Amino acid sequence: MRLLIAGWQGQVARALVEIAPGAPDITALAVGRPALDLCEPASITRAMTDFKPDVIVNTAAYTAVDQAEREPDSAFALNRDGARLLAEAAAKRGAALIHLSTDYVFDGLKPEPYVETDTTAPLNVFGRSKLEGEDAVRRAAPRHVILRTSWVYSATGRNFVRTMLVKANEAGRGGVPLRVVDDQVGSPTYAPHLAEAVLAVARRVAGHQGGNLWGTYHAAASGHASWCDLARAVFAASARDGGASAGVEAIPSTSYPTVAARPLNARLDCGKLAAMFAIQLPPWERGVDACVQRLLQDAAKK
Repeated sequence: MRLLIAGWQGQVARALVEIAPGAPDITALAVGRPALDLCEPASITRAMTDFKPDVIVNTAAYTAVDQAEREPDSAFALNRDGARLLAEAAAKRGAALIHLSTDYVFDGLKPEPYVETDTTAPLNVFGRSKLEGEDAVRRAAPRHVILRTSWVYSATGRNFVRTMLVKANEAGRGGVPLRVVDDQVGSPTYAPHLAEAVLAVARRVAGHQGGNLWGTYHAAASGHASWCDLARAVFAASARDGGASAGVEAIPSTSYPTVAARPLNARLDCGKLAAMFAIQLPPWERGVDACVQRLLQDAAKK
């Protein structure tokens, strides 16, 4: 199977690049800007022609949630229009498309985990741009799998887990606890675990022509946590491995205002993915342990 990864800077793209070479049945290539720019149709055509993929994974996205409120045109250009152009090219090529999306397509008011058929109602520009990107993919590429995920983090890039460890290592904290939001709940998802799921989906859909596998799925870590729970898990894992730790004070979202509103409930029910693909991501705690261990190992090498 020839797998083209659109984007090479993001956390999931990097995880795919690390994991895919270990799979003898997969030839993978990650291409991002400027060689593959989703806003430039000619670059998409070149990448398709040169690599001839069986499956395309779209990891490219505008993900700066707060900045998107100030730059809506940029968010929609990549998350909606770019997604459409890639989907059209995939359909023309006859390649299956795996498109990554987000829990931010929901408003977070449901008390239970969200299923794929729940009503979407994004609270911010980022969520709206990703939702319109989903719709564009559905219209343009019949052979698609949309994977909505939640709270992605890894040992690379900008993310909550890395930020917590940086803060714990800051000198002169004087034992003052970190104030972390406790009323937003989601499924913290380790990028390498998500990448493994993406590869498993890719294997199933490569060359698949029937209609039973195509559609929208939720793909996130098992279990759920608040940001406060996640911070405490990060510090506990760090302390076990001899790294820095810090106290955590739980606060409501109202005490930590952000430019873009966030859903209070970002939990995703992944039962459909398990039923159709026999895929279940590991518990979120396992991902935290693996990520923190890697971060501490990387820091020790410096």
